[in-house]
Amino acid sequence: MASMHADAKLMERFRLIPPQIAGLKKLNIQTVRDLLYHFPARYASSTNIIGEEMTAGEKVTVVGRVISQKASRTWKSRVPMAEMTIEDANGKRIKATWFHQAYMAKKVLPGTTISLTGTVTDRKGQLYLANPILNDTAEIPPGPLLGGLTSKSNTDGELTPIYPETRGLSSLWFYGHITQLLKPEILESMTDPIPADILKKYNLPKLATALVWIHTPKKSSDAEAARKRFAFEEIFFIQLSRMQLKHAYQSHGTYSLLVKKESLDLFFKRFPFAPTNAQLRATNEIIADLSRSEPMMRLLEGDVGSGKTFVAAAASFATISNPPKDRKAGNLQVAYMAPTEILAKQHFESFIEYFKHLPIQIGLITGTECKKFPSKIDPSGSTHISRAQLLKWVANGEIPILIGTHALIQKTVRFKNLALVIIDEQHRFGTMQRGKLTKKDLIVPHLLSMTATPIPRTLALTIYGDLDLSLLDEQPAGRKPINTQIVAPGERTNVYNAVKTVLEAGRQAYVICPRIDEPDPTKEMALQAKSAVVEVSRLKKEIFPEFEIGLVHSKLKPVDKEEVMRQFTAHEIDVLVATSVVEVGVNVPNATIILIEGAERFGLAQLHQLRGRVLRSTHQAHCYLFTETKSKTSTERLQALITAKNGFGLAELDLKLRGPGALSGTKQWGITDLGMEAIKNLKMVEAARTEARIILKKDPGLINYPTIRECLTQSSEQVHLE
Repeated sequence: MASMHADAKLMERFRLIPPQIAGLKKLNIQTVRDLLYHFPARYASSTNIIGEEMTAGEKVTVVGRVISQKASRTWKSRVPMAEMTIEDANGKRIKATWFHQAYMAKKVLPGTTISLTGTVTDRKGQLYLANPILNDTAEIPPGPLLGGLTSKSNTDGELTPIYPETRGLSSLWFYGHITQLLKPEILESMTDPIPADILKKYNLPKLATALVWIHTPKKSSDAEAARKRFAFEEIFFIQLSRMQLKHAYQSHGTYSLLVKKESLDLFFKRFPFAPTNAQLRATNEIIADLSRSEPMMRLLEGDVGSGKTFVAAAASFATISNPPKDRKAGNLQVAYMAPTEILAKQHFESFIEYFKHLPIQIGLITGTECKKFPSKIDPSGSTHISRAQLLKWVANGEIPILIGTHALIQKTVRFKNLALVIIDEQHRFGTMQRGKLTKKDLIVPHLLSMTATPIPRTLALTIYGDLDLSLLDEQPAGRKPINTQIVAPGERTNVYNAVKTVLEAGRQAYVICPRIDEPDPTKEMALQAKSAVVEVSRLKKEIFPEFEIGLVHSKLKPVDKEEVMRQFTAHEIDVLVATSVVEVGVNVPNATIILIEGAERFGLAQLHQLRGRVLRSTHQAHCYLFTETKSKTSTERLQALITAKNGFGLAELDLKLRGPGALSGTKQWGITDLGMEAIKNLKMVEAARTEARIILKKDPGLINYPTIRECLTQSSEQVHLE
């Protein structure tokens, strides 16, 4: 008899064919428990009768037999499409249309019984389903959910769960197999990871009940209660994990620094600009942390161009002004890690400017080169040195500041007195990478993470739960607001002429595209949007033939990407066509204009970051948002970008208007769609934080919570939350 417990392998429980095995592996589903935790993305009414009962805008699921199907193109724009007509058990028919998905016509043969889930659309009085999800009903298990192959509405009000799919595994496959697992002997073998008193306090259903309700809800309130419970569970465990990390890190000793206010004021006075109030406030918070006996764990969050590097320099100065504990001469050391070589080199050049008046050596280490400032030949400049020599000077403490990429965390890099670690674009590095740099000794360094990614407060409380937060919410004086315009299709020529004028004046421009290559009309869910590869060719031939145009995207080899960025930085390229790969870590002050194709396809916070690429000088900057959308919601979102003062408000608005999936980096943060939905609820996030804090305060080792301890161990092996 097949295994009847939650940790049984699915291979023991079901007969699986190779495509299903591959699909499950892709989704990291191996056991009965994993499959039970594969939750529906949404729900539809079980089935609807085809005909007059339907109304435009309604989301329905219909079951019927395919009468006809064909692939064709729309009359005017020649967009590839598939059309299909299905007939239900009562002889009523409805047409389904898939735009940009001609391959759908080959999916099923006439006579096949299928289920379609989609939105009813009205065109000249004719109702049809627009781009519905198709399921072969041969996979529908016998049972009450769809009542076999009828098209009559369920009388008991049950809902149809719609699951995230992958190749080889349809939504109905998941439903059919999950319902077979909702057995008492399996559910009772699963220990609820949330303590009973917490469930009672927040009126959350217990695990067994929640699993039944989320997969086979009798009514929408059941599904909502179950989803609330699992969302709370996910946030609760993230909070526990983060707080454990913080407790473990701060249990180590660190360098308690003495920072003289007079010397810091002198350091500031050497700059050609006055720091903003936000920069001073953040610096004071960091200095206060550095003087404590437990290691700092702080996140500095600020818009592009808000001056994070200046704050990092002030923290570095405060650190290296202190001698090591073992002797009065020499300096404590700083490691500054950046996500790209280009950015590491830019920080290196900035720090030379900040520290050139001091007898301080600064090193640079990347995958391709090592440099040191000052050079013996030219004391005002830097020089290339061998890796071995640089590592020797870092190891004996002669180089107090070392700036670099991932090369900083190689085993060969050893510091003598590492007192401060600065990580730029925190979420680009995993927990293990950060750990390699910060846990090399019993005495751990202070940690300052930085990010220009604007994220909502609830998300910051969740993913950065182990870090104290400092915000830079002001721009340096003299920065002019970016002139941002939404450009309709008929206004392109005027914009291109304006760009030419700016280029002729010696400035540079970015052109951002939503995708790298042209879409394949036969490919499932192909994004129909401008591609960077084709746009480069078009701009060279038709728009800017007299200017140098470059291309950069995520599929390029790192060395090729770095070379294109070097050429753009050196003004060997006038126009850089790119995907959102330039969102982080590109600083070219001479680039003052950015054109964003398919602007409605980007999140607001992401658009704000892309726009920030041209906010690097005192020249007037321009951002043009090319859009073809006629959607009122999309237009309102883009209008918000024009009036917004900073990225933090935009991130909150994005969460409200587009939902959690729109936030940049959510997959990188390792939070599920259900967990991200919970991020909208500040009370839930704060409740999860409170309960996690209470448990760890009375039982740091979780001795009395073995289930929680086991779940944390498993999750830490699977997820990096940065």
